[in-house]
Amino acid sequence: MDLDAYVAEHNAEWLRLDQLCRSGRLSADQSDELLMLYQRAATHLAVVRSRMPDPLLVARLSQLVLRARSTVTGTARTSPRQIVRFFTHTFPAAVYQAWPWCVGVLVVFVAATGIIITYIAGHPEAQLQLMSQGQIESLVNRDFKAYYSEYAAQNFFLKVWINNAFLSALALIGGVLIVPTLYALYTNLMNIGVTGGVMVGNGGGDTFFLYILPHGLLELTSIFVAAGVGLRIGWSWIAPAPGLTRGQSLARAARTGAMVAMGLVATLFVSGLVEGFVTPYLPSALAIPIGAAVWLGFIAYVVVRGRRAIAAGETGDLGSDVV
Repeated sequence: MDLDAYVAEHNAEWLRLDQLCRSGRLSADQSDELLMLYQRAATHLAVVRSRMPDPLLVARLSQLVLRARSTVTGTARTSPRQIVRFFTHTFPAAVYQAWPWCVGVLVVFVAATGIIITYIAGHPEAQLQLMSQGQIESLVNRDFKAYYSEYAAQNFFLKVWINNAFLSALALIGGVLIVPTLYALYTNLMNIGVTGGVMVGNGGGDTFFLYILPHGLLELTSIFVAAGVGLRIGWSWIAPAPGLTRGQSLARAARTGAMVAMGLVATLFVSGLVEGFVTPYLPSALAIPIGAAVWLGFIAYVVVRGRRAIAAGETGDLGSDVV
């Protein structure tokens, strides 16, 4: 098949389809013509791909077919009502139904962190294998506290929000393979455990906990939720739900995970605000109650709203409630 001859034969149809896609409001006859040309262009794309896969022509036709498909099917718009429903039903239901996984991650993480902090704090020789004496003194006397005021509040907030969102995304998305989620938890565990152990073992325990607690309650809970949902996604193909194939079970769990991922952007935004504007600037007597109130509010929100949403038939599945 001659490529130039094929283009010459159908180019007028492609140009007309592109014109209709850009025309805005169409008459009934124009809509029929658009649908017919869209179907023909899709066929042309399949022919080109299979018989003469010219990269430029494939790219042109692919873009044209996608634009035509969007024009034919219309673009879904997110209404304020859908956004409200996402936060009142979909997100809390998606988190609540994964609560055994999330609580399991929390328990193991907190227990392991406590063990590491206790061990490092009680073994100065272990500290010196990880840091020099100068680094230990600098961390305890200056660096740990200075970290929270090194940048302007708004810049620090943005920095931690992006970092925590990336970590949570890795923990959630990586769950399909299990190991990436476990690795993300391990790196976070070691970072907190070693730092906490050195601080506690050298008289900086009060500073460590007073600066970690205000934002850390909600921040770490968000990471635990991401990891728990991620591991649930991975388990869904290892042990599929009754009546589902491995692919179907994985797809359903992944769609629910997508809902959780979108909701965690908001929770990490809040924890970032606390870390950027509360932790460094308010006394602990105010900062810790604020952080605790935000955390307890999130727990109550997930438990109360999630339980009610599931009782009302909500599944947290992207396929059943697209935002």
